[in-house]
Amino acid sequence: MSLADRLKEQIAENQTGMLYDFAFAVVWVGFVSFLFDAVFAGAPQWAFYMFMLAGVPAYFGFFWSLELARRDR
Repeated sequence: MSLADRLKEQIAENQTGMLYDFAFAVVWVGFVSFLFDAVFAGAPQWAFYMFMLAGVPAYFGFFWSLELARRDR
């Protein structure tokens, strides 16, 4: 199986999940960038990176809670 075939298969199997992951990443980066451009303009650079890094647990927490809500419905 060629690399192109494996890539097509991966995208076909995970298309919706990949779209949700991408949307979350775009929204998170946009939100944090807005915060540090408008609200925390004088904050140190390391704080910006910490907020970006906080996106990892925020991602898993958001989708975990979404899964629980769907299961309870």
